[in-house]
Formats: sequence, structure tokens, C-alpha cells
Amino acid sequence: MTRPGGTWQNWGRTAQVRPVRVERPRSPEGVQRSVVAAASQGLTVKAVGAGHSFTGIAAAPGVLLELDDLQGLVSADPQTGRVSLLAGTRLHRIPALLKPHGLAMQNLGDIDRQSISGAISTGTHGTGARFGGIGTQVRGLTLVTAAGEFLRIDEEHNSDLLEGAVVGLGALGIVVEVTLQCVPAFVMHAQDAPLPLDETLASLGERVADADHFEFYWHPHTDVALTKTQTRLPESAPRRPLPPVQRWLDERVLANGVFGAFCAVSRVVPAVIPPFNRLAAKVTGDADYADRSHRVFVHHRGVRFREMEYALPAENVGSAFDELRRLITARGWRIEFPVEVRFAAADDLWLSTASGRDSAYIAVHRYWRVDPREYFDAVEQIMLDHGGRPHWGKLHSLSAAQLRERYPRFDDFVALRDRLDPDRLFGNRHLERILGA
Repeated sequence: MTRPGGTWQNWGRTAQVRPVRVERPRSPEGVQRSVVAAASQGLTVKAVGAGHSFTGIAAAPGVLLELDDLQGLVSADPQTGRVSLLAGTRLHRIPALLKPHGLAMQNLGDIDRQSISGAISTGTHGTGARFGGIGTQVRGLTLVTAAGEFLRIDEEHNSDLLEGAVVGLGALGIVVEVTLQCVPAFVMHAQDAPLPLDETLASLGERVADADHFEFYWHPHTDVALTKTQTRLPESAPRRPLPPVQRWLDERVLANGVFGAFCAVSRVVPAVIPPFNRLAAKVTGDADYADRSHRVFVHHRGVRFREMEYALPAENVGSAFDELRRLITARGWRIEFPVEVRFAAADDLWLSTASGRDSAYIAVHRYWRVDPREYFDAVEQIMLDHGGRPHWGKLHSLSAAQLRERYPRFDDFVALRDRLDPDRLFGNRHLERILGA
């Protein structure tokens, strides 16, 4: 992600920075040396993972640490399910690391390009009303602090900091190791079905409660919900994976090749968007299969986009979604990307978007070459009116003063930041905006 000439940019091409220097530590001790050196030279220092945050949360104007070489399994205990990973380990590598131990991650999002430290630090989540975000699987982590020291945080060491440090926004230190509570490997039965949108919304509470994992996509300008219902089964359950040709057609040809070409054309000729969306709602989203959990959770996303996502109190999702539908119609917009609706259980993490409340998520997207601001700004106001909290890794306009009103433990987190990084060694402009100077 660091281009020739020294400019770093994120995947969504919404943030870029030219750091003073780039370093690629290969061990936690290498990270420690980089932090100590940066501090002695008066430079800020930040780590980047895969660059899948759409905000400038990882932008490093001083020393940029690329953690591509800090990957792998540190330890695994099949009896307890506890697994420790180096912080730069990509989510898509973890299933292969866990397989020899008969383990799996309890829940995942639908994209697995992120690093484990980046995923937990920004509150990445999947769906499932009885399951929390990836951060709820964390049982410990190790930071390199601004003092250049290793700080272990788990049930036995500094346990009072764990709920504050998991969704740490990169503001507390450089995470070098993460300990997860995994579960025995399992199979997932997936049923993807296009259903009438109004029927889906009317029965949404029951669908969410009855399924282990439920979500739906809606292509604007259609009356169809593309629903995904997933049921957890023992590892011994028969697997019926999608045939390779069908998976290739669905993910590579339709969802990426054809859709990518459509997005490029629709930028020039917006009139093609409604008929294409209606066609997409008819020919996609219908499948019944069972496979290893990660192969059901995750889908390949090759078309570059920009995204905003808000977490709402679960009971507010229907009214917020209805307002979003009316907004698109009233403004006469042509929206090429689907809207995604997911769910998560309440948790106790200070800056988790689901902190203290069962949550529903509404995510909106635009093709990366389209200016999303008018659409995102209007949708954001709807989400705020319904008690929304923005995803930390996705686009939003909120400041520290606004976020403080939405997180009961916000000031506790700021106090923890003041304690661990009083001189803002790990700061940048984005963190100044969302946490204060």
C-alpha cells in the first residue's frame, strides 16, 4: 500500500500520506525499537495493517510501520480454545493456522483482507444477534506503549484495561500480539434467498431471532431483499459446498467482473442503474449450501468502493431503513451499490459500536470513482436521528464532542489514552478529530 515515491494510501483511496519513513519490523522487539527511535526523534509513529479502513485512522505522517512481516501463530491450546497471533496476521490466513488444532473463529465479517489488530482496533464485526464483533473474541493483547515498554493486558495482567483497549483505534500503542477465544471448528448451512422487501422488513425481528446469522442486501430501485440465513452445525455435519464453477460465476464473474463494468458505465450513464439493479436482484442471491464456517462467512469483494456504516439500537433499524428508502426516491438519486443490513449482540467494550446495546448496522456504499458526500451526508443524518454510532473504520463526519454523547465510556477511553500516550506519539489528524487533541 506504500507506492513508489513513499506515499501510503488505503484500499478505498480515501486517505493517503507521505511518511517521513517506512519501517517493516519482523518481531515485537522490532516494533519496540521503532517506537523508541521515533520518540527520540520527535516523530509520531503508527502501524498499518491492510489499509481497509476508509478513514485516515491509520495515516502515519511520521514513521509508518507496515506489519506485513509480523504474521503467524504464536501459540494455540486446543483444550481451552485460546490462540495467540502476531498482530499483522491477516484474517484470511487464520483459518489455515487454526485448522490443525480443530479450531475456528466464532464469527467473521464478509471481508477477510484485514489484519487481526486492525480488525479489532476499529470494531470490525459480522452478523448474528447472539454474537458480538471480532473484538468480543479477544481475551488479551500486548501493546508497545509510548514509553517503549511491552504492556500485557488480559485477565491476569491489567485486566481493568481490557474492555477499553480492545477497540483502541490505534491511539493507545502499537498492538503486537492478540489472544483470541476460538471455538471448535464448525460447518455453516447457508440459505441465500431473494424475498419481497416489505415482507422481509415486516418479519425482520423474527428472522433475526430465529437464525444464528442473518443479514440482507437491498439494491436501491428494487423491491427485493437478498437475504442470507446461516445455521451453525457440528464439524461432522455433511458439507455441500458451492460447486467451483458456480462460486466462480457468482463471485468472480457476476459480483466482481460484471458488477465492476456496470459501476464504470453507470458513472457516465446513471440511467442504467435502476434496470441493472432490478436484473441483479432477479439473477443473484439464490443458493443453498454448507461448508466450513469461514467459507460461508466471507465473500470475495474485488470492486473498489467507499463505505459509511452506522450502528443503531436494534429496534430502530426498520424505521431508519424506511427513511433511507424514501430519501433515495425523494432525491431522485441513482445508487449503484446495495445497502447492507446486519446485526450484533450487545457487548461491554468501551468503544464498540454495540457497547451496551443490541445493535443493527446499516451500511451504504458508492463506487470509488463517484463522489459519495451528498448521499452519505443525508444518510448520516438519518442514522444520527435514530441513535446511530459510526463504524470507526468507515467514513463519517462526527467530532469528539458528538461522539462523546454516544459512548458512555468515551471519557474513560480518553483518560486511558492520556495515561498511555500523554504526548500523542501515536496520534494523527483523524484521531484529533474523533478523540480531541
